[in-house]
Amino acid sequence: MDLNTLWFWIIAALFIGYFVLDGFDFGVGMSLPFLGKDDVDRRVLINTIGPVWDLNETWVIVAGASLFAAFPEWYATMFSGFYLALLLILLALILRGVSFEYRHQRPGARWKAGFDRMIVIGSAVPAFLWGVAFANVAQGVALDANHDYTGTLFDLLNPYALLGGLTTLLLFFTHGVVFVSLKTAGDIRRRARRLATRSGVVTIVVAAGFLAWTTLAYGSVATGVLAGGAAVALVLSFLANLRGAEGWAFTFMAATIGLAVLALFASLFPDVMPASNNPANSLTIENASSTPYTLEVMSWTALFAMPVILLYQGWTYWVFRKRVTRRHIDGAADAAGTALEPAAG
Repeated sequence: MDLNTLWFWIIAALFIGYFVLDGFDFGVGMSLPFLGKDDVDRRVLINTIGPVWDLNETWVIVAGASLFAAFPEWYATMFSGFYLALLLILLALILRGVSFEYRHQRPGARWKAGFDRMIVIGSAVPAFLWGVAFANVAQGVALDANHDYTGTLFDLLNPYALLGGLTTLLLFFTHGVVFVSLKTAGDIRRRARRLATRSGVVTIVVAAGFLAWTTLAYGSVATGVLAGGAAVALVLSFLANLRGAEGWAFTFMAATIGLAVLALFASLFPDVMPASNNPANSLTIENASSTPYTLEVMSWTALFAMPVILLYQGWTYWVFRKRVTRRHIDGAADAAGTALEPAAG
């Protein structure tokens, strides 16, 4: 395997890490109107991701930086052609982060409700737009001979891309609700399991349609195998949730997202951004990549840095592995007179 191919799959792995980890953050944020009966419930939900949400979000920074360094032509074309969509994602992520930090700064109900709405919006917008963006990359966009995107924003809002956005929205929502059932106890845990069952049915139908469309229209044999594996994992997650096996349900949901992302990347390879108007204008792992020396330096850096990052993240999840309950929130409020909210950093 040459370094171009290696870094194509490393970037795929980085985006898998981002979508699996920040995906359930998005889902928890979107679940506030459905599972948060009162302020204590909403604080329980927020505190399930409080110690880890910003750490999960850094995966997109690493993925974007690696894309820029390894495939600068790909980065330039995608970030210029999809500029408005990616700007909306960035603004939504900022909105969500600000809401987590400022929600508890005042005790007023209207103040908290406003930031709760921003958490929902800041979670739903990226969850939808990431699917739209990656679906457009998979099916190809109009590129000129200089690899510049020649379409418009409305060209990106085509039926296949919108179905991709709906798929990621539902996958992340169900992923987040399963995470809530894994990280809470009592009534909110039971309600999360019931909600995961209902959303799981819709997610299976929509995701199956999107994966089938991807395989038949843009995929290869490898795409079909990976898409089939994603479908099986999604069904297994649904069945595990029905049995109350929350750990397995979460694991299979993570596998579903990972295999679905791999299926999209497999449908691309060896292109990185196909040109729908003229295949000669497509970006490939060859004409979009950096120099061999750059890729070699990046490879050695990743070899030493990635194990450290994974160990640190694993340690963080181990430290904050216990369930969050209403008793913890009420107890903290009684003892300190303040709400227990996610800490920065």
